[in-house]
Amino acid sequence: MTDETRNERFKRIAAKRTNDILEKIRILGNCSNKSSYEYSEEEVNKVLSEIDKQLKLIKAKFLAGKRERFRL
Repeated sequence: MTDETRNERFKRIAAKRTNDILEKIRILGNCSNKSSYEYSEEEVNKVLSEIDKQLKLIKAKFLAGKRERFRL
């Protein structure tokens, strides 16, 4: 068993996963090359919309419980 703290484990895993995601996004950007690929604006919007949706979901997970309730 390791003496790694929960925060150290978070930093290690989150950094790796973030870098993996960023690399995949850069690779996805290669699909924008019109000389190699053909796509419609609707298809691009679907891809980007899904990425936005998933990003909003993960933001909500990280911010859950940190929001103050509305009061008058």
